[in-house]
Formats: sequence, structure tokens, C-alpha cells
Amino acid sequence: MSEQMTTEGATPRPRRSTKAEQREEMIKQILDAAEFLFSRHGLYGVTLKDVAKHVGVHHTLMNYYFADKKALFQTVFSRRAVVTSERRMRMLDEYDEACGGKPTVEGALRAFLDTDLDLYIEGGEGWRNYGALASQVANTPEWGAAMMDEHFDPVVLRLVGLLKRALPDCADEDIFWGYHFVTGALMLTLARTGRIDRLSGGLCRSDDYAAVKERMASFMAAGFRSICLKDKGFQG
Repeated sequence: MSEQMTTEGATPRPRRSTKAEQREEMIKQILDAAEFLFSRHGLYGVTLKDVAKHVGVHHTLMNYYFADKKALFQTVFSRRAVVTSERRMRMLDEYDEACGGKPTVEGALRAFLDTDLDLYIEGGEGWRNYGALASQVANTPEWGAAMMDEHFDPVVLRLVGLLKRALPDCADEDIFWGYHFVTGALMLTLARTGRIDRLSGGLCRSDDYAAVKERMASFMAAGFRSICLKDKGFQG
């Protein structure tokens, strides 16, 4: 048998991962574990030792990658915040172009809400854990508001701009209150508390994002129209 035939018939050896790849994989495992734990117990209910135990490494390794728990938490939060913010901004821009400068309330809301809900429908448990974490951050005034401002203000204001054009006679304060109600409903949905499951006797499920997507934008659009047209005798 020739040397060429021997080489061709041999089983290829698996490529060894580089130190950079090993580091990247370890950081991903840490972030995934921290995301899971933070989503259930919050910032103050989780220690670096808890995360290390969940990953299966010694707790001293945590300080090699992250200065402290706050740095880890911020990294966990920003990892997916960048993705959802950029994705929604892109969809709002595309919707604005597609509608020829004449946005509708529901169209703008669908570009904003449906795009985000698709991440939780398609992204698996990791994204659902992040959603629960984001709902905690959004409802923590001491430090969470600043994190939400940093990551989401531009895309929220882009949505508000579209809503103002869709409802040119609506007072700005009503537009912002409308957004307040929208984000409250979205955060409660992402929290997956299970309360609607119990109240409805199982008819509705708090993790049924597809059902939420089917209804939320239409429901909120009707609310915007109601509060914005109240002075014109609109009957919702």
C-alpha cells in the first residue's frame, strides 16, 4: 500500500483548540451560567462562587475573567442587549422606508415588539433567561434604569418618532405614556411569572410568546388611538 493511500485512508486527527478559543468557550459558559442564575435570583441573590459551582470550576477562576460580580452582571446584560437593540433599530428603519414615510401605529409597534418577541421564540432558553433578567433590570430604579437608558434609549426614541408621525395630533405626553404601558406589558411578559397560567386555569401560558406576539401590537395600537383621540370624542 502506498504512502498516499495510507494517508488518504487514515482518520483525520481533531484540531486542537487554541488558547483563545478555550478562553472564549469558558467565558461563554460563565456568562450562560450567570445569566441563568441572575434571571432567577437577581443581582444580590447570586455570588461568584454560585456561578463557578454551576459551571463546574474553582471560584478563583472567576476573578481571572471578571473583576467582580458587578462587572460580570453588566457583561451578561450587555451581551444580548446589543443584539436586540440593533435588531429592532434595523427593523424600525426598514419599516420606515417600506411605509413610504407614512407609518401606522400598529406597523411601528410590530417592528418594535414582534422583532423582539421573535428572539425569545426562536432563541431558546438562553434568550428566555435574558428576558427574565431584563425585566428585573427594568424594574430596579437604583441602578437598572441607567442600564436600560444606556442600551435602549436610541431604539425607544426611534419608535417614539414613528408613533408621533403616525399620530401627528397626539400630545407628546400621551405618546410617552403609551410607550410606558407597552414596555410594562412587555417586561411582565418576559418575566414569565406564571401568574396568567394560574389565573386562566392553564388557558394562557406566560411563556407562550407566540400568543403574545399575535395580540400585543394590536392591543397596544388600540390603546394609543384611544388616549390620543380622546379629545375628539373617540369611543374605544
